[in-house]
Amino acid sequence: MLYLLIIVPMISLLFIWARFSRKKRLKKFGLPHVLNHLMPDASLYMPTVKIVIELCALTLIIIALGRPYVESGSLTGESEETTAGIEVMICFDVSNSMLASSTDDPSGVSRLQRAKFILEKIVDKMTDDKVGLIVYAGDAYTQLPITSDYISAKMFINSINTKMVPTQGTAIGAALDMAINSFTPESDFQKAIVLITDAENFEDNAVEEAKRAADAGIEVDVIGIGSSKGMPIPINASRTEFLTMADGQEVRTALNETLGQDIAEAGNGIYISGSGSSAVSELSEQLDQLAKTEYKRSTTPSAASELFPVAIAVALLLLLIDIFLPYSKISWLRNINFFSKH
Repeated sequence: MLYLLIIVPMISLLFIWARFSRKKRLKKFGLPHVLNHLMPDASLYMPTVKIVIELCALTLIIIALGRPYVESGSLTGESEETTAGIEVMICFDVSNSMLASSTDDPSGVSRLQRAKFILEKIVDKMTDDKVGLIVYAGDAYTQLPITSDYISAKMFINSINTKMVPTQGTAIGAALDMAINSFTPESDFQKAIVLITDAENFEDNAVEEAKRAADAGIEVDVIGIGSSKGMPIPINASRTEFLTMADGQEVRTALNETLGQDIAEAGNGIYISGSGSSAVSELSEQLDQLAKTEYKRSTTPSAASELFPVAIAVALLLLLIDIFLPYSKISWLRNINFFSKH
């Protein structure tokens, strides 16, 4: 991000060229000391003052994007530490059915929002484990490879939506197959797949893929999202219009708990109802039973050591000052002579 700082000298050169060009054009109209009397409000210094303030603000914003930080009272950069954990691949359902209510109330919180809330809480409870993210509907796509960078994981979680996968459907088997192949190869890590879904599978044999995962020593846990009562699928943000079939009949979607339980059983894992308040703690307890493997990871600065808020605060202050500074002469400074004639 710091390469963006090259913009600052470029803008400076453009400003100098513009001022020189302006001065050259003004000379065509007459002598400078004569023209100055014809432009009493034009300031010789304010444009330069403003551009300096604006460039300082821009510089600070770019520095903030570079995420400066201090660690242990000094600029030490990243370091390595030895810790122990497991690898967890999250398979997140982003089919259109996830837009339906997660409760028996059609206007309730959507399954997608409920699932994202649960997933954020799961990542919050992770301290030493590695996590990856796969989103799927009719096809499956890796959003985040296995990593111990929880900040990036949360960024990807926040961006999850039903438009991420162009092909609609619910290919749970394809997601499980991709997850099986997404773990760190030839590692001793204990592995788990967490499937977050309403379990409406129309594309493939998810149970067979869960068995294949179990045979490979990978546990498959399922979090079922939604209500077993059929809910309509909204097609607008206000939830006033719902998806219908060609004959005008309203499409309804329900949580398939039976399939969710079958997948978890085949994968030697557990099925958890996402509507319960204990869903996150139940999953954490299940994952804690897996043996931890030691590994080295790079440590990044904590939120408390980040310096970008300071840079942003100063940049905003400079921009506020710039807003209130005019390009013309400041009225109360007009009668003050800063430079002696002698």
